Amino acid sequence: MSRVAPARRAAFEVVRRTFEQGAWTDRALPAAVRRHRLDARDRALAKRLAYGSIQRRGTSDFVIAGLAGRSVNAVDAAPLAALRLGLYELLFAGGTPDHAAVDQAVELTKAGRGGGRAAREGGARFVNAVLRRAAREREALLAGLSDATPEQAAVALSHPRWLAEMWWEELGPGSARALMAADNEPAETALRVNTLRDERDEALRDLLAEGAAVERPAVPPAPPESVVVPGPIGDAVASWIEDGRVVPQSRASALVVDVLDPQPGERVLDLCAGPGIKTTQIAARMGGGEGLVAVEKNPGRAGELRDLCRLTGAAGVDVRHADAARDDLGDGYDRVLVDPPCSDLGTLASRPDARWRKSTQGVDRLSALAAEIASRGSAALRRGGTLVYSTCTVSRRENEDLIEALLGSGSGELAADDLSSEHPQLASVHDSRFIQTRPDRDRTDGFFVARLRKQGGTT
Repeated sequence: MSRVAPARRAAFEVVRRTFEQGAWTDRALPAAVRRHRLDARDRALAKRLAYGSIQRRGTSDFVIAGLAGRSVNAVDAAPLAALRLGLYELLFAGGTPDHAAVDQAVELTKAGRGGGRAAREGGARFVNAVLRRAAREREALLAGLSDATPEQAAVALSHPRWLAEMWWEELGPGSARALMAADNEPAETALRVNTLRDERDEALRDLLAEGAAVERPAVPPAPPESVVVPGPIGDAVASWIEDGRVVPQSRASALVVDVLDPQPGERVLDLCAGPGIKTTQIAARMGGGEGLVAVEKNPGRAGELRDLCRLTGAAGVDVRHADAARDDLGDGYDRVLVDPPCSDLGTLASRPDARWRKSTQGVDRLSALAAEIASRGSAALRRGGTLVYSTCTVSRRENEDLIEALLGSGSGELAADDLSSEHPQLASVHDSRFIQTRPDRDRTDGFFVARLRKQGGTT
């Protein structure tokens, strides 16, 4: 593949690994970057091509079927990956001349694994014909993509049909379209300054002095530790991440701990804590984490949690490998964070393959699990204590409906704070006592946050 640009070789590899081997895109990409020895510029291009091709699979497959007159299930793996990559460049990416996008996709097909030489040559001719026709008919193809109904929007905006239908019903057509469109845009790069090492303003000055492009958030949510990187992460920021002085974390995620508001000297329980992004933020708010118990069921994520605590200097955190839905969590905690496994539907811009792995049945299963964990978290809370429930999803079953059921199950033992008084612009459309950030409106991940207090005792 000597004629193919290294960034495209890497992107092609990531697309194939994602759809053929079930690899997680955000993990396959760094491996491909190392294998192809990409510099910062090519790394950014490879990410844009790989993420865009995977996100836009629904639209591309619809176009392939129409132009080729056959289902994508009848297309061999290498040509299909090349077509998805080529169509993303031709229809959505811009910046690449048509002939170059076509030629590169053809060369990738010729060099693809599997089949004999004749099969690869035949696949290359097929890719060439489909992409040349797509280039000629681009305006008509794009004009023919309607978003008038959930079914049509699922194709035009490249989401599973069940998800388009769910958001259509829960958010309304306009918000559903806007949310799906935002999922196809690059996610904002946000960082949290590790205040165990630096104050935010001091860190900003130092990063700017080192040539890093960082700035304070211009729109809410804007937690005090958060900064954003408007362009690619440069060497200075990468070095600070490696040293634990800043932690990659969306503004919406950092807002969760801001709402929890942990204080030094308190006993705090963090459930489903791996890989430790919010845990280490809680520890920093507490001055090191003394009194913080972090529970994680998955042993790999528990290991990542311990590693991040060491890296960031959160030495006081008590990391426990346990099941938040089953094991004894203790009681008498001043604050509890319930951050259960969820459908991740608020993070589709940064996890391009996630939309193709989800299902409405999965939402139901995760809702039931989250309800168990929230109930256990409530039982561990002292009277007068605070429980914050958060997910990184936009799903009424996992969010508002679950909290309503939790509030109704305790005979008035729990009461919800009205978060709209603190964050009116982020209030959930279903219940203004709760927060729901959205990528389309807030330019950060979609997070749900509810804050509950256990009645009785003193706060």
